[in-house]
Amino acid sequence: MTYAHILVATDGSDLADRALDQAIVLAKTLNSDVTVVTVSEPASAVGAGYYAGTGYIGNPIPGLIEAQEKAAKDLLDKAEAKVKAAGVPVKTVYVNDSFPAEGIVVTAEKLGSDLIVMGSHGRRGVGRLLLGSQTSNVLAQTTTPVLVTR
Repeated sequence: MTYAHILVATDGSDLADRALDQAIVLAKTLNSDVTVVTVSEPASAVGAGYYAGTGYIGNPIPGLIEAQEKAAKDLLDKAEAKVKAAGVPVKTVYVNDSFPAEGIVVTAEKLGSDLIVMGSHGRRGVGRLLLGSQTSNVLAQTTTPVLVTR
């Protein structure tokens, strides 16, 4: 199988950076294109929990959305520069208002990606259940091959 288009999911963590490094090596070896994707969860879900406990009166959502967009742009710019520096063709995609696994899977399908690369902590048992695992969710939702790095 050939991987002409590799989708790399990032959240800016060290694990995601390691996944990006692996995707770059693979893309250089296979002469593949890379797309880096980051996903922001729905602002209403993120903001409601925080502001409910603070007694804040007003609508925090516009400010939260703006902060998410800025963080995503900064994250994608950094990842894009890293991939370009390695001489690999790269694009970036920002998916807002989506749960991460869903956004990754939908983006891979839309772009016709041959491979999804993402990092995982490798937690098992209760730790995985309590913390959740976007990698596990992607594996459960996609038919696209997934390379999991640690």
